[in-house]
Amino acid sequence: MKREFRTLLAEKNRKDLPKVLLAASECAPLSKTGGLGDVVGALPKALQPLGVETRVITPYHRCIKEKYASQVEHLFYIYVDLGWRHEYAGLEKLVVDGVTVYLVDSEFFFGDSIYRGGLAEGEQYCFFTRAVLDALPLLDFAPDIIQCNDWHTSMIPFLARTQYPGGMQEKIKYLLTIHNIAFQGRFDFSFVQDLLGVDPKYYTPEVLELYGCADFMKAGIAFADKISTVSPTYAEEIKTPEYSDCLGQILSDRSADLSGILNGIDTEVFNPAKDQHIAAHYTSRSYATGKAKCKRALQKRLGLPQKKDVPIISMVTRMTEQKGFDLILEALDSILERENCQFVLLGSGDSRYETAMLYKALRYYGHVSVTIGYDDALSHQIYAGSDFLLMPSRFEPCGLSQLIAMRYGCLPIVRVTGGLKDTVIPWQCETGEGNGFAFRDYNAQEMEECVYDVLDVYSDPAAMDKLVRNAMEADFSFERSAEKYVRLYISMLEKKASGRKK
Repeated sequence: MKREFRTLLAEKNRKDLPKVLLAASECAPLSKTGGLGDVVGALPKALQPLGVETRVITPYHRCIKEKYASQVEHLFYIYVDLGWRHEYAGLEKLVVDGVTVYLVDSEFFFGDSIYRGGLAEGEQYCFFTRAVLDALPLLDFAPDIIQCNDWHTSMIPFLARTQYPGGMQEKIKYLLTIHNIAFQGRFDFSFVQDLLGVDPKYYTPEVLELYGCADFMKAGIAFADKISTVSPTYAEEIKTPEYSDCLGQILSDRSADLSGILNGIDTEVFNPAKDQHIAAHYTSRSYATGKAKCKRALQKRLGLPQKKDVPIISMVTRMTEQKGFDLILEALDSILERENCQFVLLGSGDSRYETAMLYKALRYYGHVSVTIGYDDALSHQIYAGSDFLLMPSRFEPCGLSQLIAMRYGCLPIVRVTGGLKDTVIPWQCETGEGNGFAFRDYNAQEMEECVYDVLDVYSDPAAMDKLVRNAMEADFSFERSAEKYVRLYISMLEKKASGRKK
């Protein structure tokens, strides 16, 4: 902990530090579809040693019930008005890894998928939003700050300030964290008005309206006291037309209240020295034998030839345009036909990419393995057994895969954007600096040339040893991020945010 941060905490009586409630659609290890769940699960664990009491409120999804039902404590229930409906909402309490989690129970809304898609997903999270606000006065925890995460909870500050006059909901400070601005929750205004009773006067370009829709993310940006996103570079990018998905102006208007705080990872969950999912344990000081065993185990599990000198390039990702799959489909044939390497993919997403990648697994049998879906244990095994992780993202708010990969000595190959720019230092053979590889333009040929350069470095044992050690010893724990969040929370309580709507 830095000296100036210790001084800041010393100046604050522990009881004066803010109490924070994280509101989110998912929270690892209870529920997870991507990086959002990892962040919401890890941040409270990193905040609490710093004296910030932090709790989470999230839906009681079916996947949580199936595993944790016997451990939850029922607190109370309320009925939530959602349009003409009067819906039951149970409030349950669960302590996991020392973190208290409140679970909003509704079999109707959360009895199947975490995200139902379309209008059904809009209904799910309109219900969750209203349930959180209505339950606040009854909880055994009175937060000073509610940290909302992405569009699924971004209407909370808007509703708190427009529909709860004089209530504790209105007085709480609100932080909106944007994990991915490409997903904004856009719905017809009549749909939103019906479910949440929004006054039509807010259906304006300054608050809710965007291209004829009601935009949940935009309302959150307008009404939150502060806004954060998940890397410093992404905080700058989302103010530009290229990356903002039409919200650049309102974010520029609120730039004084916008922070970029780099995500971290849970270094206890992702720890090659203790990970029970992998074939052998290892550290940065003695990784060679352990990684070699993990590589053979991965090749065996996936049906690839067990050749220790053949590099494995992997991807653990959603299969979408954002993640660079247009570049993959354009360049992979050339790479596989020119280079003696193996390619491993774990993920799911757009059906056109799934179909195309399954075809490549058939065409390059023995060189390509494609697993559609998500398998947590297999993801750990891929990080431990692979030599390189490919992330040619069109945009990337932060990215956790490259951080996890480096923890396991798997070197990232990334496009320079967002959090990838902030975390991957390109290899410099002259100085021995760097923890991965990078290319700049979103271009298949440039990605392909970068991969060829990477495979040249693979043939240099001394360079690879230096790179792997650099990557494994980099500090991407959540402790650093947690300190920055504490500073932000304290600033929210000390002065009024400049751009919040009345």
